Amino acid sequence: MQKSEMVSSSEAVEAGSKSLSSLKVMIIDDSKTIRKSAETLLNKEGCNVLTAEDGFEALAKIAEHKPDLIFVDIMMPRLDGYQTCTLIKNNRQFRDTPVIMLTSKDSIFDKARGRIVGSEEYLTKPFTRDDLLQAVNRHAIA
Repeated sequence: MQKSEMVSSSEAVEAGSKSLSSLKVMIIDDSKTIRKSAETLLNKEGCNVLTAEDGFEALAKIAEHKPDLIFVDIMMPRLDGYQTCTLIKNNRQFRDTPVIMLTSKDSIFDKARGRIVGSEEYLTKPFTRDDLLQAVNRHAIA
């Protein structure tokens, strides 16, 4: 690879981020800190960010706002991330919406279960700005 072809991951994120304007991203997490962190990072990139504390709240917002990409925490009260992802993917209108599991659980079993319920990716907390933006760029930019 020539020197001119080498691009750092943060430069790639910067280049891809320019097209994030008006992208609707939903963050579903029972942690206010995680929701606020992700919302702040994505808002700075021009995304329209929706948040929800749990799967029940999220399902109503998803139906109303039709996000382009959804991040969902696995461990939540009432309706966990696996159940939420299953409901999203079983809905004809939203089955093609990318869902990224967002969690501190990173075992092979957890990742496999995420794939079984239809998630496209598994992002482990704590995540960095680059991790978050790379995931958005991989799944929401066509």
